Amino acid sequence: MSPLDLLGLGLVGIRTRRARAALSVLGIAIGIATMVVVTGIPASSQAALDRELAALGADMLQIVPTQSQDDTTVLPAESVAMVRRIAPVTAVSATAGTAALVRRSDRTDPRDGSGLTVRATRPDLLGVLDARVRAGHWLTPVEQGFPAVVLGAVAASRLGFDELPRTGPPPQVIIGRRWFAVTGILDPIPLAPDVDRSVLVGWATATEHLGFKGNPTTIYVRAEESAVEAVRGVLPATVDPAHPENVSVTRPSEALAAKRATEATFSVLLLGLAAVALLVGGVGVANTMVVSVLERRSEIGLRRALGSSRGQIRAQFLTEAAVLAALGGLTGTVLGVLLTAGYAAAHGWPFVVPLPALLTGLAGSTLVGIVAGVYPAVSASRLTPTEALASS
Repeated sequence: MSPLDLLGLGLVGIRTRRARAALSVLGIAIGIATMVVVTGIPASSQAALDRELAALGADMLQIVPTQSQDDTTVLPAESVAMVRRIAPVTAVSATAGTAALVRRSDRTDPRDGSGLTVRATRPDLLGVLDARVRAGHWLTPVEQGFPAVVLGAVAASRLGFDELPRTGPPPQVIIGRRWFAVTGILDPIPLAPDVDRSVLVGWATATEHLGFKGNPTTIYVRAEESAVEAVRGVLPATVDPAHPENVSVTRPSEALAAKRATEATFSVLLLGLAAVALLVGGVGVANTMVVSVLERRSEIGLRRALGSSRGQIRAQFLTEAAVLAALGGLTGTVLGVLLTAGYAAAHGWPFVVPLPALLTGLAGSTLVGIVAGVYPAVSASRLTPTEALASS
């Protein structure tokens, strides 16, 4: 028989017993839909988690001098340039604390700095910390060398700046004995709370007016996530080859560890649930085909009496099992995708369904159906015409 004739013959049992076939397809579809949902929902959740963890700086390291009793240890002035040469490093910037005090006006106590730190900052700090300007603007290249400042969120609150005027001259604060124009206010930065409590001035301005000598006190490093641990291992010797013990590097963020733990947990969970779903679908197909063989003994006997070979009988029932499983797999895959999309949209997650789940739903269900139909098909082919017609 041609494949087309074999397909038509395999559909005979489905067309003549539509209710049972529909229930069998539904049972398989539920199993496959379950598999797609239990892979798609965690994958969508993980995509949302990845986005949140990326915002928390899973790829960031922070370098500071090792604390000493006299607290005089500093990082070399060239350390930022040295760190930038490490291949997996994608971005690096730095800040440096100064001894200067900031005041809202010249009428306040010269010794009252409101608990804020005046920090020299590099132009690329904003991008490395993924920080945003809430009001005004970041220091321009020109302002990096002039008396201008940007306030962290906490610093702005303590100094009494909620907003900045859109027109007219900018407000000013006094640092030491010099007035500095306030050009911007930052949103809170979860990655760097010390920056929130800082008044940021340009690197060149701090050198010229605040007695800054060019040694950074905090270096922020972003690296390829897969190489964070390796980068951390070489940073002390890179920053200060002569005295690596004077360099302290933060461990990879706890967010990174949590992310990798969830990835491993999701993988194990998905494999287990997918296996259970396929097993349920296979058992459903096998049960349907066994009952079909028992009910169709007379048909099998008649076809054997008319000259059908055992191979043709086996092929008929295997085709029927494969078609049932394929219909169930297609229906279940579509249903699972729709349920996953609805659940992801309801929670504001990105919609993600792993490709292996779709392939398993479409092809895996058919394969399982064929395996489940082997025993009923072989049993049907072994019936002799006399035995099959006598039992009808």
